Amino acid sequence: MASAHEAFWTHSSFAVVGHTAKKGFPRISYGELKKRGKKIFAVDPSVDQIDGDKTYPDLRSLPEKVDAVVVEVPREETLDVVRQAADAGIKNVWVHMNRDTSEAVELARQRGLNILTGTCAVMYVAQGFTYHSIHKWVNKVLGK
Repeated sequence: MASAHEAFWTHSSFAVVGHTAKKGFPRISYGELKKRGKKIFAVDPSVDQIDGDKTYPDLRSLPEKVDAVVVEVPREETLDVVRQAADAGIKNVWVHMNRDTSEAVELARQRGLNILTGTCAVMYVAQGFTYHSIHKWVNKVLGK
């Protein structure tokens, strides 16, 4: 049976949120979702394009609602992104490891979001054998 971390990636549409001016955009997660044929939107307030695709400054600006959000912004921005997801009715949120805050997690729980934290998105979205897949296997053994 798939773990919650594995099941997250079965959604059809995603927004990947980064902030290039402060920390590199999560291009691996973005690229892997594109390879899987998912509908994907790049959200980054500091650039106009990611890999030739239009970016949106925030979740409110997306042309349509997505099923899930991958958040990899500086910690001080995480709470705002989680709030935007909740306000937009996006129930599934992955916050990349070391980007979560107790306030963001608490807000997500209060608003009924399915929030995943504490691990690297690439461990689950990347396909094939990589050092990320070894970490995924360890997490699977540990029940994550």
